[in-house]
Amino acid sequence: MGLLHRLHSEGGQSPWLDNLRRGWITSGQLATMRDRGVRGLTSNPTIFQKAIQGSADYDTQFIALVREDASPHDAYWELVLRDIDSALDVFAPVYADSGGTDGFVSVEVDPSLADDAAGTLQAARSLHERISRLNVMIKIPATPAGLPAIRTMIAEGRSVNVTLIFSLERYQNVMDAYIEGLEDRVASGQSIADVASVASFFISRVDSEVDPRLESLGTSEALSLRGKAAIAQAVLAYEAFQSTFSGSRWEALVSRGAKVQRPLWASTSTKNPAYPDTLYVDQLIGPNSVNTLPDATVDAFADHGTVSRTIDIKVDQAHAEWQALQMIGIDMEEVAQKLEQEGVASFQKSFTELIDALTEKAQQFR
Repeated sequence: MGLLHRLHSEGGQSPWLDNLRRGWITSGQLATMRDRGVRGLTSNPTIFQKAIQGSADYDTQFIALVREDASPHDAYWELVLRDIDSALDVFAPVYADSGGTDGFVSVEVDPSLADDAAGTLQAARSLHERISRLNVMIKIPATPAGLPAIRTMIAEGRSVNVTLIFSLERYQNVMDAYIEGLEDRVASGQSIADVASVASFFISRVDSEVDPRLESLGTSEALSLRGKAAIAQAVLAYEAFQSTFSGSRWEALVSRGAKVQRPLWASTSTKNPAYPDTLYVDQLIGPNSVNTLPDATVDAFADHGTVSRTIDIKVDQAHAEWQALQMIGIDMEEVAQKLEQEGVASFQKSFTELIDALTEKAQQFR
């Protein structure tokens, strides 16, 4: 049995793929990844920008859309949703075999709506209804404006991938929104058995932001904390997950068929070449969790990853490292705010640049 299969069967963690290209669907490569042990897929505007601008695979469909007078914005969604629909087909057997736990494909709402609560909810509902597949998850950012949309989507029985989580406080807000949404749905007399959610906690970007701050301090204590912040925060997030999804309030929902909102470790490729390329997989393994991996990290882990429960064996150490970061003046809440703003801006930039590129390209075919 390969390491990706063992990650799930022994470690209780589901490896998902954090990428999508049409060529992988048409060539059968995506199905091959699934058979190797990949159990779901996530996408975002940056992934689609690279896919659509980086190949000719979308040209035939795009030209046809332009000649039907589709706007560049509408054409974008047609291109994206064809890929999403095909990926949903690929992972449908995993969804069926896992009883609706895995086999999900995530697609993100228009990132320009990140600070618009009503707009996010409307876009998320529309996207969910347009796709209308049991194994789709609609990605909603964990911005203050996104939280009420998450609760309402869950209350309406729609599965959600909450993205761009960078702080422990916001993560707690996200878990609360999920539970409140389930309770709202129960109160309305509807089933919660098919509602699923993941909470995407971003990892490597934290070290990429904190490490230079530690280096600028330059003390031996500061330098000893390099490469520690992201994993420590994830360990504390998992501790909060275990605490939140236990006790009488949660058990009341479990009795009605509720599934936990699994923490999903995102941004798990290693940005610093000094760190092992499977660092953010090997150190974050635990039951009821997901790790969404870029294809290069999928290959790296499949080749030389380590399957062992790691996420909750050094909780005291994580608390000590977290406290040490605060003591030397690293404001992790400020780090989280900066990363959230940058994350939203990055997806908005990718979305805008791709629409602009499609607008320019459309002129050739009108």
